[in-house]
Formats: sequence, structure tokens, C-alpha cells
Amino acid sequence: MRTSGMAVFKQQKVDDLYEIGEALGSGQFAVVKRCREKSTGLDFAAKFIKKRVSRGSRRGVRREAIEREVHLLQSLQHANIVTLHDVFESRTDVVLVLELVSGGELFDFLAQKDSLCEEEATQFLKQILEGVRYLHSKRIAHFDLKPENIILLDKNVPVPRIKIIDFGLAHKIEAGTEFKEIFGTAEFVAPEIVNYEQLGLEADMWSVGVITYILLSGASPFLGDTKQETLGNVSAMNYDFDPEFFGTTSELAKNFIRGLLEKDTRKRMTIEDALDHPWIKPSNPRQALVKRLSVVNLENFRRQYIRRRWQLSIRIVSLCNHLTRMMRKGPPKLSGRPERECDSDQEDDVMRFRPRSRKRSSTS
Repeated sequence: MRTSGMAVFKQQKVDDLYEIGEALGSGQFAVVKRCREKSTGLDFAAKFIKKRVSRGSRRGVRREAIEREVHLLQSLQHANIVTLHDVFESRTDVVLVLELVSGGELFDFLAQKDSLCEEEATQFLKQILEGVRYLHSKRIAHFDLKPENIILLDKNVPVPRIKIIDFGLAHKIEAGTEFKEIFGTAEFVAPEIVNYEQLGLEADMWSVGVITYILLSGASPFLGDTKQETLGNVSAMNYDFDPEFFGTTSELAKNFIRGLLEKDTRKRMTIEDALDHPWIKPSNPRQALVKRLSVVNLENFRRQYIRRRWQLSIRIVSLCNHLTRMMRKGPPKLSGRPERECDSDQEDDVMRFRPRSRKRSSTS
């Protein structure tokens, strides 16, 4: 548990206070390792983030982006949000010591189940929604909600607890500030991100809709063969409820998804709307019975989810090759368009551009 007096960036060596263990995972500019605090014997996860050494470099993460992630994490304390415990900085890295979340991805856990009804599915989804409600109550948008960032604290318990992780793209949405940026994972980004429009908390709700669609079918509503095709599908709202995948899905569940995959942000469900939706919170016994009797076709879920992961792995290889070619060419020439940023520590098809935020004029 962190304390209010915790230093933001400790300049001492992390291994003076922690025993560093085996690697748990890695991304483009980060590696996560198990660690144990010497003074307490408690286990944590140490995320080593490679800092960008110069403005012209494309390797590493900009320090201001790391600072934003740290400051946001330090303000968060919720059962469904990963907890920041400590922060260290060296000449080349920043190390975030985080709560150890070792239960694996929620969807990997579900793919191993023998059966799953919608009532059980909504128990997990409600935890995601509770985490998002906490973030949105603080005017924080995650901007990268996806299955890979929905992790179980411990899968070996009757009802595993959900933890939302990775706040590298998260931003606090300030009232009266225009915020436009093209970033995120193409498969889960909202149309307003694709179209470079004003962004807000609504973008997270779209991502929850995509997650729910995948949760009930294994299929991804907008995923194309290329990133461009995926973004085109998002912008065109090109999705449906294929009977092959949604033949046993309740109309309540489909209505929930439709309310989230709404292009007009003013009509899209808010987090409170989602939590009050009858699929999540039945208003009568009939709706509760529908949830119990409607089942997820896990055979389809496993087959489609494996296909999705395979497509992503192919895209990761393509992205790595693209980045290698970019680095060989050197820094790009500046232009009037947003500069492409590849400072994600994710191994996904992640889009990042230099943010453009400014105060609205009094006449706008």
C-alpha cells in the first residue's frame, strides 16, 4: 500500500530495496519483472520503462508521458484498478513498482471454462464498469481499454477480481480544454479518435462496448485484415450481430452493446447508464431469468478469440518491421500534420501521435 508521503521519483537504485526476479512480460519499451520488497517480504511487479534520451530519438518513452502516468496512478485507489506502490528513476529508466496481478487475462480465463451464462459474464463486466466509474468520477479517461488490459488478481478463487492495468495513454479531461489526439489500439478506438475530434470520457464507453461484443462471441466487431481496414470499419460503424456467433445471445445484451457502440457521443451510454442498464441491473425477475438462461457459445468464443490473437500476432510482426525501417531512415521531417509517435510500451497495433491540446477561446 502506498502512502501519501511517497516520493514521486526516488533516485536510489531499485535493487537496494527490492529483490528483482524473473520477467513476467515485455513490451516495445518496457519489461515487467517480479520483485520482492526486502523490508516486508511482499511481492510486487516492477515495470522498467526505457526513457527517451533525446527529442530526436524514437526509442523509449518521453519522460513527460511517464510523469503523467505516475501522477494519475498515485491519485487512484480502487479495488478494480492496479495500485502503484513505488517509483524509481535512473539515467536510462523509470521503474514503477506495482501491485502484482498474476491471474492472467480475463478472456484467457473464460476460454478455459466449460460453460458461461450471461449472468456470470455480467459479474465480470460489472467489475470493469465499477473501475471505469471510479476513473470517470475523477474525470480520467483510460483510452486503452481492451482485453489485454483487463487482468485477474488471482484466478484460483471462486469469483476472481478484475484489475484494470496500463495507464500509459490515460489523461485527465479538463473542463474547457480542447483535447484531440489519435492514439490507442485500432480495434478498440472510438470513431471520434479516428476522425480526430474532441475527446472525452465517452471514448472509454465505446471500448467497453467492443470488449462486451468480444466477451459474448469471441469475434471482434471491427477488426480487419489491416489497421486501415479496421479504422474504416470503426468510422463506418461496420458491424453486425452474426447469428453464428450471437444465436444464443439475449436481446438485452445486444441492446447494451448497441447503446455503447453509438457514433454520436451525446447518445452513447455513460458509465452510469451502463451500470443501470437492465442487462447489468435487471429491473424485474424476467430480465434476471433471461440472463441466467442465455449462454455464451464458448466453442465459438475459443475459436474466434484464438483467431483474433493470431491476427494480432501477425500485425505485431508487421509493426516491428515497420518500426525497424523507420529507425533506419532516421527522424522524419516536420510538417503541419501531427507527428507519429511510437512510444508505446505495448506489443499491439497501437497508434500514437503528438497530442494537441489548447484552451478553447472565449468565443467557442
